[in-house]
Amino acid sequence: MKRFRAIASEPVRSTRTFMTFRTSIHAVVVASLLAVPAFAQKQQPPVPGTPRPFSLPEVQRYSLPNGTDVRLVQYGSIPKVSVRLVIQTGNIDESASEVWLADLTGNLMQQGTATKSAQDVAMMAARMGGSLDVGVGVNQVNIGGDVLSEFSADMVRLVGDVALNPSFPASELPRLKTDMLRRVSIAKSQPQQLAVEKFRQVLYPGHGYGRIFPTEEAVGGYTLEQVKGFYDRNFGAARSTIYVVGRFDNAAARAAIETSLGGWKTGSQPSSVTVTPKTERAIHLIDRPGAVQSTILMGVPVITPAEPDYLPLLVTNTLLGGYFSSRVTSNIREAKGYTYSPASQISTRLGSAYYAQTADVTTNVTGPSLKEIFYEINRLQKEPPSAEELQAVKNYMAGTFVLQNSSRGGIIGQLSFLDLHGLSDSYLRNFVQTITALTPSDIQRMASQYVDAENMTIVIVGDRATILDQISPYGRVIQ
Repeated sequence: MKRFRAIASEPVRSTRTFMTFRTSIHAVVVASLLAVPAFAQKQQPPVPGTPRPFSLPEVQRYSLPNGTDVRLVQYGSIPKVSVRLVIQTGNIDESASEVWLADLTGNLMQQGTATKSAQDVAMMAARMGGSLDVGVGVNQVNIGGDVLSEFSADMVRLVGDVALNPSFPASELPRLKTDMLRRVSIAKSQPQQLAVEKFRQVLYPGHGYGRIFPTEEAVGGYTLEQVKGFYDRNFGAARSTIYVVGRFDNAAARAAIETSLGGWKTGSQPSSVTVTPKTERAIHLIDRPGAVQSTILMGVPVITPAEPDYLPLLVTNTLLGGYFSSRVTSNIREAKGYTYSPASQISTRLGSAYYAQTADVTTNVTGPSLKEIFYEINRLQKEPPSAEELQAVKNYMAGTFVLQNSSRGGIIGQLSFLDLHGLSDSYLRNFVQTITALTPSDIQRMASQYVDAENMTIVIVGDRATILDQISPYGRVIQ
């Protein structure tokens, strides 16, 4: 869990001279070729149909006496099932001296249970036609995988065993810590990761959301007792929801859930998250001498998914920089050639979210890139988009939303999103209708109200000697 774009190829043009003994035929051919563009220009693309609303499959919801929540969804015709146990914990529950301790805990949970070795777990999942993984994120830990339908109850039991009975073998700790240090070293060599680290530190000072990478000393000092302590404090039924989605025997799945998870300790309630992001118009410059590109990450805190304006804000983000035909992409990629693949997003976590625009630009156009990004933000704040431009964005978002949720994993992802943020099913059921009803003036209001360019945090990783004078007009430079 530690969040792609199709690039259309340029048309290939060639010119050839054809010799022929029959001039009249040659003339007819040439006339025909010349007529094609004129004919094509008269053709209008088909008018897009009205986006279809998303239909959420029926969700069976109930809870076990110990507090484990259950979500069962019969979905699809393929004889497969996805089983995921989601525990509301992760990096947010680490202290300042425990960064990535949650990751180390998750890695050790994959090394076997009280009765099974890591190889046993892997082989059992493989015999079911799948695999079992543990993923650790900021707010959630996921345990599970996809298997053939006939093994749905067996997979539930295997997931339960991994979650409830991890063996935490001491012999695996040195290897996992070495691997963790290698991953940190690789990440720290990448300008994009350095930009994210600084951006989060500035937005969330002293908060878990602002801690991205551990120090070498911290990782080297982690002990098995710390891992076990993190698990004991944060893993339990009160924080857990199991999702079973696909084709499966409902009665068998329910029985397996009861026997494998019903005896789990209730444990503590999910940690409350209180966060007040900080932002101001300033440029945080990370020097990378000799770099031929500058990595730009700029953004500002925005509203969370629980707010009514969240979906309109998603549309605004998509129009600005969230898809290939967005304004920022059309400007600095297509028109100016400053960058290959800029992108923007609304990044969410429990209790907080932010808008962020990213771009890797050629060093000598770092300043002009900032100018054009701010130009597009300001333009949208001053005048609404055309109805045609907005309709294209709405059609894109409605289509991708339905496609993203046309899989077992997609449905689990959306349901766990609802559960994490305390949203009702209406968020999904009304998604397409909500964005379809938006007007150009709605989008202009979103840009003016939430995309606060005057207080935008900017991080740039690049060659200081080359870009300092370029970027200075756009904010106070902090080095």
